[in-house]
Amino acid sequence: MATAHRDSVFANHNFRLLFGGSTISMLGDQFTLVALPWLVLKLTGNPAALGLVLAAMALPRALFMLIGGALVDRLSPRRVLLAARGVNALLVALLAALVLLGDIRMWLVYLIALGIGLSTAFAYPAGSAILPQLVRKDQLQPANALVMGMRQLSMFVGPALAGVVISVGTHGAQPQAMQDAEGLGLAFAVDAVSFAFSLASLLLIRVHSDFDPKPAAGGVLANVASGVRMIWADLPLRAFMLYAAVVSVFVGGPLQVGLPVLADTRMDLGAASLGILMTANGGGMLLGSFLSGHASRIMRGRLGLMVLTIDSLAGLALATLALVHATVTGAVLLAATGVLAGIAQIAIVSWIQRRVAPEMMGRAMSVLMFTFMGLGPISAAIAGSLLRLIPLTDLFAGAGLLLTAIALTCMRSPALRSIGMERPAPVAAG
Repeated sequence: MATAHRDSVFANHNFRLLFGGSTISMLGDQFTLVALPWLVLKLTGNPAALGLVLAAMALPRALFMLIGGALVDRLSPRRVLLAARGVNALLVALLAALVLLGDIRMWLVYLIALGIGLSTAFAYPAGSAILPQLVRKDQLQPANALVMGMRQLSMFVGPALAGVVISVGTHGAQPQAMQDAEGLGLAFAVDAVSFAFSLASLLLIRVHSDFDPKPAAGGVLANVASGVRMIWADLPLRAFMLYAAVVSVFVGGPLQVGLPVLADTRMDLGAASLGILMTANGGGMLLGSFLSGHASRIMRGRLGLMVLTIDSLAGLALATLALVHATVTGAVLLAATGVLAGIAQIAIVSWIQRRVAPEMMGRAMSVLMFTFMGLGPISAAIAGSLLRLIPLTDLFAGAGLLLTAIALTCMRSPALRSIGMERPAPVAAG
């Protein structure tokens, strides 16, 4: 029993601090994710303005994420994460104050969105790079499952709580544009307070790079280049990054854009269908994240084959969505793909964290996130344009069958099939 307790990640004081602070912060993030689009629509009544706000967040995040990864390796992930979340807390608190005072303007929303996007470009690689410095390599898979599982759980609970907070603050006597001002301001305030818990936990955590910093050679851009060279020199790692980029471009956008259109034009419950579909997918990912360790043990040494098989099945499920009209059927399909995606995501992230040397971890994780968060908005824009030219059914069928074809073709790649080895990658200078 004592051995089992020592083997638990919760026996690690630093992990408990990170997990607790991050859980509260992730829950708070959902309040802003719900409140910000609602605020923009209330101020402008124009969906295009919402698109510009989302672009203002996505563009700096994509442009600076690789630089963020290099800074993480130069300065320590804890310090970068502390600074990035501190900036986020100030920006969200400013937004809450402006809304509650009734002094919010769209140009301020654009500036704050730009700042949030810039700070998250540093927070994301720092958050992924800190975990390998807190737990043993054999604990990375369960630790990642707990953190990512809690993220999915927060996506269940957070939006509903945010909706309640916003609706409680609604007063019919106010002008229509500011009808929900009090509720929206409270929602932003909840997120700002949640950041305080995360900042407090980070102040108490200590990681290896705080005590044993690696001297940085060259400038930040040279460090970015050395990180890319490190990935390029590691054949399985390079193969997976290229594969992930292709999947993100050809599949991520159609799914992101197509699901709301599917719910609006084809499903039987309208807007409620979209919520059910997203909940089903998130629930599947939550379950998959906790099944990942078991699946990886079964497929030990064949992680690449497992991921490619999962993607080929997910492609068929995505293509099947083209034929779906019932919300229940769509929810079942997306729950199944969520389980598969959760299994693959945890396994791959844990493999990368075990494979890459600690002093290169920030750069490696920033490249991985760039393949999804940097290329994803481009893919979504392309998918949105395609929907003006082709039917929704063709978009889903084409994207799904293309994913299956890509995954099956890549099964012939020795580099992708060999994913699962756990030797550390050679470290490039810089």
